[in-house]
Amino acid sequence: MAKIKLNQHWCKGCGLCIEICPKNVYDREANVSAKGFRDIIIKNPDACNQCMLCELLCPDIAITIETKNKISNIKNTNANIKK
Repeated sequence: MAKIKLNQHWCKGCGLCIEICPKNVYDREANVSAKGFRDIIIKNPDACNQCMLCELLCPDIAITIETKNKISNIKNTNANIKK
């Protein structure tokens, strides 16, 4: 199982992770935060399939996926995108 880290200090709430995650791991808080938007939350970490899309595409570099096979997962994701 992957360990997902979301750095709320770096995240600007663009929601790209919500849109690209094939397993619906991310969502938004119900209420607007002090930053002026609904913060991104990890709602379903057990559903993560370690595709690495969120980490690779986050424009704020706010997401880190900790897994034993990180390089292999990235190669598999890249291969699937090219298909």
